Amino acid sequence: MNSQAPPPRRPLEAAERARYARHLVLPEVGSEGQERLKAARVLLVGAGGLGSPAGLYLAAAGVGVLGLVDPDVVDLTNLQRQILHDTEAVGVPKVASGRQRLAAVNPHVEVETHQRRLTSANAMNIFAGYDVVVDGTDNFPARYLVNDACVLSGLPNVYGSVYRWEGQVSVFGAEDGPCYRCLFREPPPPGLVPNCAEAGVFGALPGVIGAAQALEAIKLLLGVGESLAGRLHVFDALAFRWREVEVRRNPGCPLCGDAPTQTGLIDYDAFCGATAPDPRIRQLAPSELAGAMAARPTPFLLDVREPFEWEESNLAHLGAVLVPRREVPGRLDEVPRDRPVVVYCRSGSRSMEVAGLLAQEGYDDVANLAGGILAVADSGQPPSVDCRGRH
Repeated sequence: MNSQAPPPRRPLEAAERARYARHLVLPEVGSEGQERLKAARVLLVGAGGLGSPAGLYLAAAGVGVLGLVDPDVVDLTNLQRQILHDTEAVGVPKVASGRQRLAAVNPHVEVETHQRRLTSANAMNIFAGYDVVVDGTDNFPARYLVNDACVLSGLPNVYGSVYRWEGQVSVFGAEDGPCYRCLFREPPPPGLVPNCAEAGVFGALPGVIGAAQALEAIKLLLGVGESLAGRLHVFDALAFRWREVEVRRNPGCPLCGDAPTQTGLIDYDAFCGATAPDPRIRQLAPSELAGAMAARPTPFLLDVREPFEWEESNLAHLGAVLVPRREVPGRLDEVPRDRPVVVYCRSGSRSMEVAGLLAQEGYDDVANLAGGILAVADSGQPPSVDCRGRH
């Protein structure tokens, strides 16, 4: 991996000296360090739970250029933890909301936005020109993609993750240090680890981990202190206890090992176990739902989200029944076999998994509602969604 020289210095203006006065008196920062921060470029992959606190602290610290990569728009359920955004930003692209908020925090910071999903086709181009990458992603394909692109670009990867009441933080891809694959060579099987919508995450937890990521990124830019390279810190919020796990570079790692076999980015959805759609399962477009529900026999509409999601929006007026995904195997007797079954969730991924399970259990006529209840709400087609608040 390539060594990262500290960014060049850029002189501070008088207003910046006043703003960063508490930095300037620190021996480890001073004018020279603050000028390095001003010249630095940091890329935040994800403007959500982790990217919010990380971005706010990096902007406040005076990092000259912050890049935001995120394809999503702000959702009401984000606001419990994604402090970069507010209620007025619901429905607004996260990178646009984030740019506005960061500019308000520090007008001396330039914010570059990339409103797109990070893929193996665009990652190297997006990463080019940055000094440090902060990983605020929330899924395994993206996490492996960020790791691999960082290693191949010679960029340190400030990693963070959160789950319920636990968080993790480390630095991967540093000089002679391990990468994410040295710690987790293979991803878990699809569906084994629930996402935040299913498992939940305590709102303040990403603040702790994201702030730690910002701290590590700033230390790397300044070249001070001891980074978390080679150490994974795990935080138990319920016990308020940190523990440290040593992580060594794996000489046999296919990416950063002594004889790497991977020299380019790969199809990460396939790498992380995604499978082709089951041909036994029809994909029902939102525009087709009304017609399907008017057919005889009427399809059984199965909602596999969580109860709190049902409370926010549902298709109960169409006869939908809630059976959360994790409960489906034990409640198959509630799903009729003599009617077509249409399965839906928030965006179509959980329902696709459940539809596959039903097909394996011998259900003859199973359809997945493509795009989930969000696609129904966005389609403008009947039937309408019963929403107390758009989820």
